[in-house]
Amino acid sequence: MDNARPVPLAIFLIIAGVVGWIAAFALTLDKFIQLENPDAKLGCDFNILVGCSTNLASEQGAVFGFPNPIIGLTCWVVPVVIGVALLAGARFPRWFWLALWAGFLFGACLVAWFITQSIYVISSLCPWCMLTWSMMIPSFLAVTFHVLRLGAFGRGTRARSVGSALIGWTPLITLVIFVLIAVLAQLRLDVIAHIF
Repeated sequence: MDNARPVPLAIFLIIAGVVGWIAAFALTLDKFIQLENPDAKLGCDFNILVGCSTNLASEQGAVFGFPNPIIGLTCWVVPVVIGVALLAGARFPRWFWLALWAGFLFGACLVAWFITQSIYVISSLCPWCMLTWSMMIPSFLAVTFHVLRLGAFGRGTRARSVGSALIGWTPLITLVIFVLIAVLAQLRLDVIAHIF
């Protein structure tokens, strides 16, 4: 495995973890307000289409039996700690990178499910949720490409070459995914008409 310190990845993981954690914290506070007063208008409720209340009150808002923001409060600490450890010079074994990738894969699948539920079932876009999505998607891509580049999926040079080639394209791939989500939301919910 490559022993070069991945400074850009480390910095990005810290930033993504902090931003994701802030979004989860804000959602947690909003959930407390909603529990105290189910009719309360939350600060992130902008209109009938864009707001947190509907998502937080939905079945999907507690997919594992407790409010989803608790997942974010717990999980977004992990990339911050790993990013700091990498900056401090930590070297992790193959199994660690594979476990981290599996965690991000689970998070990315969960986010993909939340996106489809928000657009096609709940018909509401939660701003704090979208901020979380916007951190999870590039985080998953960056970790995936880094793990490929390290050769953690196997010793073949092809995977390493693919990872090395794609890691620089993470921002563009992320942007394409964001545009795709925006188009799906527009086609299903007519977001622009509700904003103006």
